[in-house]
Amino acid sequence: MLFQPDIETLPIEKLRALQSERLRNLVAYVYDRVPFYKKQLDAHGIKPSDIRHIGDIHKLPFTKKTDLRDHYPFDLFAVPMSQVIRIHASSGTTGKPTVVGYTRKDIDLFSEVVARSLAASGCRPGMKLQNAYGYGLFTGGLGLHYGAEKLGMAVIPVSGGMTDRQIMLLRDFQPEVMSCTPSYAQTLAEEFVKRNISLDSINLKIGILGAEPWTESIRKQVEAGLDIDAVNIYGLSEIIGPGVSNEDIDEKGTGSYIWEDHFFPEIVDKDTGEPLPEGEFGVLTFTTLTKEAMPLLRYWTNDITNIYYEHSHKRTHIKMGPIRGRSDDMLIIRGVNLFHTQVEEVIQDFPDLSPYYQLVVTREGNMDEVEVRVETSPDVDHSENLDGLRGGLRKKIKDNIGLSMKITLEEPGNIPRSEGGKLGRIVDKRKVYS
Repeated sequence: MLFQPDIETLPIEKLRALQSERLRNLVAYVYDRVPFYKKQLDAHGIKPSDIRHIGDIHKLPFTKKTDLRDHYPFDLFAVPMSQVIRIHASSGTTGKPTVVGYTRKDIDLFSEVVARSLAASGCRPGMKLQNAYGYGLFTGGLGLHYGAEKLGMAVIPVSGGMTDRQIMLLRDFQPEVMSCTPSYAQTLAEEFVKRNISLDSINLKIGILGAEPWTESIRKQVEAGLDIDAVNIYGLSEIIGPGVSNEDIDEKGTGSYIWEDHFFPEIVDKDTGEPLPEGEFGVLTFTTLTKEAMPLLRYWTNDITNIYYEHSHKRTHIKMGPIRGRSDDMLIIRGVNLFHTQVEEVIQDFPDLSPYYQLVVTREGNMDEVEVRVETSPDVDHSENLDGLRGGLRKKIKDNIGLSMKITLEEPGNIPRSEGGKLGRIVDKRKVYS
């Protein structure tokens, strides 16, 4: 289903013309209304009239999360507070959160892109959505809620966690769709097995999963464990929230369409900031082409991925690959760049291992060490010698990633599970020594 076929299939040359017009208007808008951007553009010798086409976007300076924190809470707003009807904030773990404001038009835009994403996921008017994203300052809960209502779905606003209640409502209300983090979907699938509850007692067809990086191995586990199609939704609060990009249910695994009529993406080198060619991996940046309350120029997301066009598919908008990790979360171990998803991709090749794992990073003297704690499958007997399994995983990690790691095989249930929020896969104990 195409929610907005005229936009989603817009020919590239017309899409570029629309983006160019919106970029010109945006640069003039922030120059006049946001002192931070006027100062930034003046410092780079850029006048709004210098930006004529979307191809000129590389002339503009980046906006980084530190800029949002330095102007906490409302100094990047482009409208007076009387026009702001909602305020969200990121779920940062240190320091002040990053704050985002929305005008009524921004909320309409937010609802539109989430509805577009849900339609791409296979959702239809009249379906019920059990929303297990957290409500509150986090954008996930209300973002999915408003978008689903705009599409014509009935929303069950459960919020995160409360597994007993989630399962009860899945059985009693019979929703066809559920939205949550992929790690919480894993938790639910495991709970159905533990409680000996038949999947015939629920009516789920689609899982809308996002808010943390996940891999094809997690997709396979969730789809088998809940008997659903698991579809990726991507977003971040600074840009708008969920709904910046989304997979199509018929094209799973080929990337997520970025709604680039509203959010213009670039991939840049993480060290130099130089734009990278289509298909290469680097830091994803976004320019918000249509937001009113807090538009951003070339926002440095820290997410590592690539973008590419697939002209044989339904839409003309560009796609982004899975998030490999965040440039600020990337581990550098003995000179090798490491994302936890690389280890996860190796683990999925071992049928005797489960998708539940953690990387524990320590430092002995001047040497960083990584321990992979991974649960075995339930049918693995820990009273037997498991050296072959440990050695096989260690060798494959060394061959594929180039690092030697300690392997610890845990019994099922020993690795922390998601309780509805994001799940930390990395325990970095090096900070203890710093």
